[in-house]
Amino acid sequence: MTKKMVTIGVLALQGAFIEHINHLQKAAKSAKSGSLVAGVQIKAVQVRTVEQLKSVDALILPGGESTSISLIAERTGLLVPLQEFVRIKRKPVWGTCAGLILLSDQASKATKGGQKLVGGLHVRCQRNHFGRQTESFSCDLALPFIDPNDPDDRFSAMFIRAPIIDRLLDSDTTDNFEALSLSDENVVYAPKLEADSDDRTLVEVICRLPKTLGSEADDIVAVRQGQIFGTSFHPELTSDVRLHLWWMEECVLPYLE
Repeated sequence: MTKKMVTIGVLALQGAFIEHINHLQKAAKSAKSGSLVAGVQIKAVQVRTVEQLKSVDALILPGGESTSISLIAERTGLLVPLQEFVRIKRKPVWGTCAGLILLSDQASKATKGGQKLVGGLHVRCQRNHFGRQTESFSCDLALPFIDPNDPDDRFSAMFIRAPIIDRLLDSDTTDNFEALSLSDENVVYAPKLEADSDDRTLVEVICRLPKTLGSEADDIVAVRQGQIFGTSFHPELTSDVRLHLWWMEECVLPYLE
């Protein structure tokens, strides 16, 4: 019997998109018999045009430079289709680092007029929270697939000029996030869409930084809102493909018709 084809796109305007494609392919091959991923054929493709976006079932917005990605998307006519993909069609999507910024309803430490947002993820993220690239670091995270009773089971995440989520926006604050932003000239916000009023899916905190990091401990670095997933870090820059497999199992395949 021929397996159903599921096409996952990776936005390929700038940043680490090839690495995500490689991880998706490796993760699909690693799926155990009987799992959702093992039951379908995963095709990973680059997305640069509106037509390519229309052809995919799910999408990853990769790390890179969020301002550059948003400007290229706007110039190539992709920004509005991306907003519709996430917020009207409500397709599964994952944003890593810069991709998390783009998916957020609000972004602080941003340059007015320079940063455009896709929106849909009801959070405010803080850009470049950890400073410059020279202050990059890695640490082990307690992600959902990690066995807390196994000291050898770990996922080492890489943070490079990474954002954090510093506010969860519930349904009331989401309705008023434009007004909230007026008090901070360095906050930009995604444009409102009519479909936003129907989206009351709550944001779930998936992961925080470990307490061993001192002042940065408990910073939120991974969230999920239904079929929308966001991470501050770069899982595609490690050799571990388990987070890509978990995303397909939990956030993609259950949401496809």
